[in-house]
Amino acid sequence: MFKSPIPILRSFDEQKAKEFYVGFLGFAIDWEHRFEDGTPLYMQLSCGECVLHLTEHFGDASPGAHCRIAIDNVPEYCQLLNEKHYRNARPAYQEMSWGTTDMSINDPFGNKLTFYALTQPSTHSGT
Repeated sequence: MFKSPIPILRSFDEQKAKEFYVGFLGFAIDWEHRFEDGTPLYMQLSCGECVLHLTEHFGDASPGAHCRIAIDNVPEYCQLLNEKHYRNARPAYQEMSWGTTDMSINDPFGNKLTFYALTQPSTHSGT
């Protein structure tokens, strides 16, 4: 009955958000919303089945959130990102003892994104 949640992440700078999420990570902008010119931006981004909301609105979200995003191939995505030579991140991945390959990246606003893939069958739900 449940559907996938949509994380809402705080941002403070539209240009930096687009440079990071679109230019570096490869997300697409689905839509942008402002109540009027000069007001904070709220936008939806997606990449494959992953959907994120970014908000500049005070009170919508706190900086420092952490979300885990399942992907098919962490080493391949890590290589793709590092080939872009983004000046603020050089991601690396690691094999975790609980059966995933993880790669964590901090966005320019203090939020942490961990991209992961299962490397062993999970023995519990929620991974």
